Amino acid sequence: MSLSSKEEVYRRTGPFGLDRYNFLQQLVNEFDETSSTEMRLQVLSNLANFAYDPINYAFLRQLNVVDLFLDCLTDVDERRAELAVAGICNLALDRRSKSTICQKGGIPLVVACLSSRNEETVVSAMTVLHFLVSPEWRDEITAPAVVDAMLRLKQSRNARIANLAEVFLHDCCSEAVRGGAEGASSL
Repeated sequence: MSLSSKEEVYRRTGPFGLDRYNFLQQLVNEFDETSSTEMRLQVLSNLANFAYDPINYAFLRQLNVVDLFLDCLTDVDERRAELAVAGICNLALDRRSKSTICQKGGIPLVVACLSSRNEETVVSAMTVLHFLVSPEWRDEITAPAVVDAMLRLKQSRNARIANLAEVFLHDCCSEAVRGGAEGASSL
């Protein structure tokens, strides 16, 4: 059960509560300071999980966790990229985090994850792009290369990937964009 309001946190933890900010700060510090690959993966996993709860959004923004996740998207360790895009997926529903992701160049980094060999990374990247679509960022998110990738992913044997591609194309792309990409891909 997520603690989604300050009142719920107070009710469940009492007046001395949990010092979430300091705990999250410790995780970020541990990620920055450890040289252990496994420990960094564990911390990244924890941060991605904490990003699921809206009560943590403000703390994670203060700690620049979006930047940490974005930096991990280009990592050669596919497990780090998988956890980072999952964390971004969890934060992308927060309006302010969504803006930060887009303004800091996150869209092309997430788009690059569409060609990952790791299916979980692809699923998260597709979901992030769907969450990020807004009038301000629609043209970048529905650029021909992205639509082409979604058309390719629509043919996937993985039903989740094929279905997510279909939903993205239907919900996020105009008929003209879909038709233009489909026509170009058949040439």
